[in-house]
Amino acid sequence: MEDCIFCQIIAGKIPSTKVYEDDTVLAFLDISQATKGHTLVVPKRHVPDIYAYDTELAAAVFARLPKIARAIKASDPAIQGLNILNNNGELAYQSVFHSHIHLIPRYSADDDFNIHFGDHSAQYDAAALEQVAASIRAKVVD
Repeated sequence: MEDCIFCQIIAGKIPSTKVYEDDTVLAFLDISQATKGHTLVVPKRHVPDIYAYDTELAAAVFARLPKIARAIKASDPAIQGLNILNNNGELAYQSVFHSHIHLIPRYSADDDFNIHFGDHSAQYDAAALEQVAASIRAKVVD
């Protein structure tokens, strides 16, 4: 897509700092560097979000994550962990509508990156959880 910034990066029309590239993905440093080494893994085929992946693309893209993650961790002995994030939709903080996976190295609890998971467990008993699960199971298709 001509107006997609990631498609332009993949095509070499916009510069990037490449970390890894093959026929399926391009991995490059995120310009924001939430933490040092923050890398984006982008499928070379334009898909707007996870909902647009087919089985083959998902297998190919996600199979590359461990290799890139290991390289990031090995690049700096101060890295203590790694967050892997994939935002889908504006409400979920997706700002570029070409699917991409963030690999965010973690150095310490004070590295200026955090995620908050609210605890709403008191709102769900076993029956309520089963109802949610049944609704999802009914929509799973092969």
